[in-house]
Amino acid sequence: MEVFGLVGPLYRRVQRRIEQDAPAEGLSVGVRAVLDLLRENGPMTVPQMGRAQSLSRQFVQRMVNDATEHGFVEAIPNPAHQRSSLIRLTDAGSAAITAVTGREHALLREVGGDLTDAELTTCVRVLSRMLALFDDVD
Repeated sequence: MEVFGLVGPLYRRVQRRIEQDAPAEGLSVGVRAVLDLLRENGPMTVPQMGRAQSLSRQFVQRMVNDATEHGFVEAIPNPAHQRSSLIRLTDAGSAAITAVTGREHALLREVGGDLTDAELTTCVRVLSRMLALFDDVD
C-alpha cells in the first residue's frame, strides 16, 4: 500500500505538469494518452483504445474528437469492421506527441542521479506486477 500511496500523488502531479506544459500543442492529458497509444501501437479503433487504457469508450471518443479537431488524428477505413473506423496519427499528431514526450523525458531525467539501472529495473518490475494483479478490473 505504500507504493500506491506514492504512485497516486506522483501520477496526479505528473499529469498536471503535462497539462500545464502542453497547451501550446493543445494537448489535454486524455488527448496526450490517445496520441501516445497510437504512436506505440499504430492505428486502433476507439473500443480498442478504451480497453487498452481501461477507460470508457465514450471518454476515449471525446478525446479522439478533440485530437481530430486539432488535426492530430484521422479516421481511416477499417478492413476488419466497417462500423468501427481505425484512428491513426497524422504528421501533426506525431510531431506533437514527440515534442511532449521529449519535454517529459528531459524533466524526468532530473530525478536523483544516484539511482542505478538495477533499481529502475526493479521498480518497473514491481509496478508491472502490481498492474497485472488488477488486469481484470475495468
